[in-house]
Amino acid sequence: MIDKTFPSAAEAVADIPDGASLAVGGFGLSGNPIALIEALLAQGTTALSVVSNNCGVDDWGLGVLLGAGRIRKMTSSYVGENKEFERQFLSGELELELTPQGTLAEKLRAGGAGIAAFYTQTGVGTQVAEGGLPRRYDGSGGIAVASPPKDVRTFDTTGRPLPYVLEEAIVTDFALVHALRGDTHGNLVFNKAARNFNPLAAMAGKVCIAQVEQLVQPGEIDPDDVHLPGVYVHRLVEVGGDIPKRIERRTVRPEGK
Repeated sequence: MIDKTFPSAAEAVADIPDGASLAVGGFGLSGNPIALIEALLAQGTTALSVVSNNCGVDDWGLGVLLGAGRIRKMTSSYVGENKEFERQFLSGELELELTPQGTLAEKLRAGGAGIAAFYTQTGVGTQVAEGGLPRRYDGSGGIAVASPPKDVRTFDTTGRPLPYVLEEAIVTDFALVHALRGDTHGNLVFNKAARNFNPLAAMAGKVCIAQVEQLVQPGEIDPDDVHLPGVYVHRLVEVGGDIPKRIERRTVRPEGK
């Protein structure tokens, strides 16, 4: 029987080297694999190239790695909640590959499915396809590195020819994800918004490391309830249901209304 569990987050991430590429789950702050992120921070790993929907906030999620200067490049779709991210990007310390959200999701899924690239209409007629998006500034307001133009072809899929832009799949050295429940074979169940990017990040990583709130034995998860099969998961760490969870902005209704 295959048992993929590790005794601690530190041991699960111990072989992630400097310069590694990571696909990291999370949507906003939902489903951030914070125990694995903090273990990587404590380990001192640096020059990381990270693919994630966003980069957390200044003191949470991937923001803790960013604040410590451990991230060399981010590939993201949304970066608007992190002041340190803005500072590092505009000063030329951080490289950014800004990618439409749906395209980013499909690039991760395609990488996990063994699909090298795909064509999509998203980004046609913009700098996403034509190139010129700033990837790194020079620190003086100029662009040091810009995105290159991408291949655009015409396809007739709806009864009329339309342009589509080529997007390459993403495969990373490692993936870090958070799940509500997992069995020792690596089958995972995600909770609500945490399901948005965690399964896709897991698929894209050559080695997927999952922190789970509850670890169960094989057969305790109904096959129909499995969101991600264990074939994509290589290591598991149980972190418990009381692990801290954050939201970006708390909005509440006035009392009595």
